Amino acid sequence: MKLHTLPYRRTLTALLLSVLAGAAQADEAALYAPSAPPGSAFVRAFNADTADIDVTVGNLSLNDIGAHDSSEFRFLPAGSYNASTGTKALPVKLDSNQYYTLVQMPGGQLQLREEPPFAGKQKALLRLQNLSDSPLTLKTADGKTEVITQVAGKASGEREINPLKVRLALFAGDNKVSDLAPLVLERGELVCLYVTGSGSNLVSTWVKSPQLDN
Repeated sequence: MKLHTLPYRRTLTALLLSVLAGAAQADEAALYAPSAPPGSAFVRAFNADTADIDVTVGNLSLNDIGAHDSSEFRFLPAGSYNASTGTKALPVKLDSNQYYTLVQMPGGQLQLREEPPFAGKQKALLRLQNLSDSPLTLKTADGKTEVITQVAGKASGEREINPLKVRLALFAGDNKVSDLAPLVLERGELVCLYVTGSGSNLVSTWVKSPQLDN
């Protein structure tokens, strides 16, 4: 008996192509995070403490954040939530299309800081989040050039600058408080410096934010 194999082969080929296409789509979906719905709020966590933490904001989990490290920004619907690290809690209100950093301070207290996004393409933006109790100024390491003018304790300041590699330092008035790790700034970047502590016992951490597409 003669077997008609051509239709079978076509069917098998079509089935294999369908399976491969589905696998490719699954791999592509795994590569890219889902897009935020319009009106979402964006939040990340920064751990200024010395032990790893897990953070929840409503049903959103930000896990395994190391000491002096930050999570990525995640989105969730705008609204009021309870933020928690397990031992401490903080009620927060997140507005639509706004960015926030939830900071665990040394000792476990939580603070919510606004993080306005930066959409510039030609320069970089430096932001000083001064969570210490002292006014601080950001200057070049030699103290000759002021980069961000004095920022009061528990406040923030920022400045757009040209992309470059630079060594900066924190000053209290004319007195250098601490040198900072070398920093390479690229066009369109937003880089935050988080400072905690008091007096001369300050801890500083650079955190880069993702660039935004216009």
